[in-house]
Amino acid sequence: MTKGQGRAIGMTLTAVLLAGGESKRMEKDKATIVFYGQPLWRRQVDLLRRLGPEKILISAREEPPWLPIGTELLLDEPPSRGPLSGLTKTLEEMRTSHLVALAVDMPFMTSDQMQALWSVATIGCGVLPMIAARAEPLAAIYPREVAADFAAALSGSDYSLQTLTKNLVRAGKVQTWDVPDEARDFFRSVNEPGDLALEA
Repeated sequence: MTKGQGRAIGMTLTAVLLAGGESKRMEKDKATIVFYGQPLWRRQVDLLRRLGPEKILISAREEPPWLPIGTELLLDEPPSRGPLSGLTKTLEEMRTSHLVALAVDMPFMTSDQMQALWSVATIGCGVLPMIAARAEPLAAIYPREVAADFAAALSGSDYSLQTLTKNLVRAGKVQTWDVPDEARDFFRSVNEPGDLALEA
């Protein structure tokens, strides 16, 4: 699918690579892990570029040494609340109708899978992948209308994206998308060295 193909008039896309994790269990910056011959940050940025976004943002706690050319850095406001902080700031800054979010530590994700999510987004409504009863909020599409919901969650006491996205579904601001069994591995993340064995 090329940029704009099959999209409703007025639907535009910003992409954000979420790279603010502390990588404690991996003992190194997960973004720099080499996977199939290239660091994860480059693989994920290339994947996002294939969606044809108007802008690619990098969300992080501090400026990374690998910041790609042609992207814009957004730093979490301290104290960082993890992905919630990054998504909240991105939604506040973006000027498009939708945001596609992708975690840097989801190396098994594919361009086709992300294109499938974008293809079912609608005006004012995003797409939230679901595996069983659990949401996958770090590989999802959000409409700009959820910016206030994220800001409210960040200023509250419950920083869980599971709680927040459940409320967004109830409000009709995102629709759920059941991940087929054969696609579940796309949403796996790597948190410690042993997880890279999934590459085989």
